[in-house]
Amino acid sequence: MLSVFKTVLRWLCRILFRVRVEGDLQVFDHPRTLIVANHESFLDGVLLGLFLPIRPVFIVHSWVAANPVLRIFLRMVDYLAVDPTQPMAIKKILRLVETGRPVVIFPEGRITLTGSLMKIYDGPAFIAARTGAAIVPIRLDGPARSYFSRLTGDYPHRLFPAIRLSIQPATHIAMPDLPSAKLRRKQAGEALRVIMQDMLFHSQPRQTLWQALAETMAIYGGNRKVIEDMHQIPMSYRTLWKMSLAIARVLQRDTRAGEHVGVLLPNLAATVGAIFGLSALGRVAAMINHTSGRDGMNNACLAAEIRLILTSRAFLEKANLTEVVQGLNNIRLVYLEDVRPALGLSDKLWLMLGTYFPRLLLQIGDPESAAVVLFTSGSEGKPKGVVLSHRALLSNVAQVRAVIDMQPTDKVFNALPMFHSFGLTGGTLMPILTGMNVFLYPSPLHYRIIPELVYDKSCTILFGTGTFLGNYAKFAHPYDFYRLRYVVAGAEKVSDSVRELWFEKFGIRILEGYGATETAPVLAVNTPMAFRKGSVGQLLPGIASRIVPVPGIDAGGMLYVNGPNMMSGYLRADHPGVLEVPASIFGAGWYETGDVVDRDEQGFVYIRGRVKRFAKVAGEMVSLEAVEGVAVRASPGFLHAATTQPDAQRGETILIYTTDKDLTRERLQQAAREGGQPEIMVPRKVIYVDALPLLGTGKVDYVTLKSMGANA
Repeated sequence: MLSVFKTVLRWLCRILFRVRVEGDLQVFDHPRTLIVANHESFLDGVLLGLFLPIRPVFIVHSWVAANPVLRIFLRMVDYLAVDPTQPMAIKKILRLVETGRPVVIFPEGRITLTGSLMKIYDGPAFIAARTGAAIVPIRLDGPARSYFSRLTGDYPHRLFPAIRLSIQPATHIAMPDLPSAKLRRKQAGEALRVIMQDMLFHSQPRQTLWQALAETMAIYGGNRKVIEDMHQIPMSYRTLWKMSLAIARVLQRDTRAGEHVGVLLPNLAATVGAIFGLSALGRVAAMINHTSGRDGMNNACLAAEIRLILTSRAFLEKANLTEVVQGLNNIRLVYLEDVRPALGLSDKLWLMLGTYFPRLLLQIGDPESAAVVLFTSGSEGKPKGVVLSHRALLSNVAQVRAVIDMQPTDKVFNALPMFHSFGLTGGTLMPILTGMNVFLYPSPLHYRIIPELVYDKSCTILFGTGTFLGNYAKFAHPYDFYRLRYVVAGAEKVSDSVRELWFEKFGIRILEGYGATETAPVLAVNTPMAFRKGSVGQLLPGIASRIVPVPGIDAGGMLYVNGPNMMSGYLRADHPGVLEVPASIFGAGWYETGDVVDRDEQGFVYIRGRVKRFAKVAGEMVSLEAVEGVAVRASPGFLHAATTQPDAQRGETILIYTTDKDLTRERLQQAAREGGQPEIMVPRKVIYVDALPLLGTGKVDYVTLKSMGANA
């Protein structure tokens, strides 16, 4: 009778919840198996009991076994009721695992209240390490959206949401070699936390950007408000989708599949629409850095073979870029203001079909194909295009979501420009594809206005560089950031003074991270569950790393990384349109970060220094060789060398050493303007020297110059 009841219930679940089981079912063929799963709802145990190919023993809390309603479902499975407050509870489970029976346990100990992974208890990890059991992680995706979950508020609920059980490969936890049982247990618990985070990441589906947006819209509803900009008109998912297709429809007329289309816009909802829309129609958004000057934009267009740029007359006028863009070589401009009038009746019918029946008109696309091109400075001072695939961007979103709980009730304030990977992935794509709200602000430099807007819009998550955060704190009222849950910093090191100011004035701990444009961008980040002061956190799930010693540097070494969030390659002005696949001493797919790092036993990464000759000024990467080029233009016939010194306000300050005693900063500014280069490339200090220090090879001794700069 019980067998018949289970069969009927399994059949009903397959129909009502469209249950899918993914993964290798052979992973359960171990002498001792401990199955761990995230806990999303009261359905979790029933689902595992019905759809696993084995008959495991479920570990349940004693109050669950005592509940008369839940006891009905417990009759369908084998279970062991334990009281975790009793010392004998762990021993009971240990003996059960040692008998060889597969055991299912939820390491969180409770149903999630956030929709993300919560605290992981040490007990299950210690049991696995003690018994040598194979750990089989199973990701439950979907039960949280049912009415059997404990999520409230804005989290979407459906009567019968689709449910997916993703079975991950088996792994083991070795018993840590530490002096006390308490330390061994804690270390094993940390290992299990990493396993659970890896499970969340590796169980993500492979999609393109527009597929991810369509799926998010289906989950949260097309009418859900998701994005707002300085026009202060909240936009829903469906409105964003319509706008995306409208922009892409107009741009499609004069472009071909796979073409790089320039996007020269500030942080606006329309900028987001252009990125998603171009993705949906097989084009690639090339995000033009409007602060790079005329030469920088020309070289970017040359490298990516850009023929057409989407921009806005109002933006060009406000940013004083009208004459600059008119000087771009062989570029056609399409203005945002002209998109709506360009749509005819057939276009509007196409938009209606594309909005409600997207799969009829839009190709699925390849997640490995290019999604966006971002531009960074090369050592020669010319921008190079970093090609990021759909896989890279969405992997990085999933990696961050696996370690930090982002909830639909959150609202992100993003003033970081979308032509930077931090502002694009972290500040824009992640909230939109996670069901959060995002407020887009066009400039991170408005230090007095931004704190007031964060307060007015009740934002709960803020991204920024150390420099920007320090200036926001300086001008903010102590109550402006009362709603903030997370403040995440990247792009440059956060000074101790900024950390202390935020903690003392607002009671907020800054979570510092680390990454690069080439890694889409996040590589590591501190989290509430894994924080170490002075570090940039632990590497994200799915990222492999190697540290290679650097001659002359005692601590740490050069960091090489590999993972699904790595770029596809570079585009350079020297070889327009040719994708240069990254390679390192470890082969294709590995990226040399150019940073000297150290890592402790818990995996926390510490940045010890930079190898490449770049300065980070207010979060912007500046080529020191290009700075020297400005000096040569201003003062030909003399020797010049650029270096940096720490700056509490801007991160780093650029110094120029010169043998020209008459060289002034005003002459450098004039040379930069004449060369079409941005103001940020003009050194703050000009220092005269009789001769530049040289190495034995005849090259400039920058190490000596840097030590001189420390006393300048």
